[in-house]
Amino acid sequence: MRQTDFFLAACDPKTLTVGQLMQDAVTSCTPRTDGATIASMMTRRNFGSLPVVESDGTLVGIVSEYDLLQAMIEERDLRKIPATEIMSAHPVSVTEDQTLAQVADLFQDRYITRVPVIRNRKLVGILARRDLLFGYMKASQYWS
Repeated sequence: MRQTDFFLAACDPKTLTVGQLMQDAVTSCTPRTDGATIASMMTRRNFGSLPVVESDGTLVGIVSEYDLLQAMIEERDLRKIPATEIMSAHPVSVTEDQTLAQVADLFQDRYITRVPVIRNRKLVGILARRDLLFGYMKASQYWS
């Protein structure tokens, strides 16, 4: 759930933070989760990527549609590939205190659509471009 879902009055969109914009209910996988399970989770839930976290919640990577497609092109058996073999290690991430403008620039500069949100290296949320647009619209009171 996003905090911006509960906005009742307009505010300056430039003051919005990642903590207000992010989704805090995040589906993730472990480094040992196999590629077929990851692909299944992503397609069933319509996710474009899945964060990879250790048992203590530490973010260690992210598996994207691109990563899965690359493994398929290479004719690798997704049932036998752990997340660690296909994930992007050290993914771009953001913190809860960053602003809408900072993250919008990051999305545009890095050509990414979503980023994990971390606190002390632990996954606490996910933020997509769609969340930025939603927050902007709610803060500006364009949303009815």
